Amino acid sequence: MALNADTSWQDGVVVVHLSGDMFFGEESASLRNLVKELLEQSGKIVFDLGNVTHIDSGGVGTLVSAYASARRFGGDIKFANPGEHAKEVLRITKLVKVFKIFESTEDAIASFNQASASGQPSSSPDL
Repeated sequence: MALNADTSWQDGVVVVHLSGDMFFGEESASLRNLVKELLEQSGKIVFDLGNVTHIDSGGVGTLVSAYASARRFGGDIKFANPGEHAKEVLRITKLVKVFKIFESTEDAIASFNQASASGQPSSSPDL
C-alpha cells in the first residue's frame, strides 16, 4: 500500500495524517517536498502515524530528514498516535529519545500551545 498524506489545520498547527507503507522511494520524496511546503506556511507540524502500516529504513530516514528540516527552519515536527509497528521502529532506532512523540494527535497539538505559553519546549512521554 502506497503512503498517503492528508493535511488539516487545528489551532495553527498542520496535522499530516499518514497512512500506508513508509518506504524509501517516490513516497518518501513526496513527503519531504510536502514538509518543505508546509514549513513555509507553519513551523508547527504533527505527523499522525496512526495508519502507517510499515516503515522501512528509508522511511525512518525520511522521518529524520523531515524533523531535521523543520528544526533548521526554526520549526518543529511532533509525532502522534503511533501504531504498534511505528512504536517498535521508533524504539529500535532510539528515535523515541530524539522525537517528541504523543499518544494522541490532540496532545501533540496542545503541546505546541503549552510550549508557546511557557516559553519552554515540551517533553515526550516514554513509549
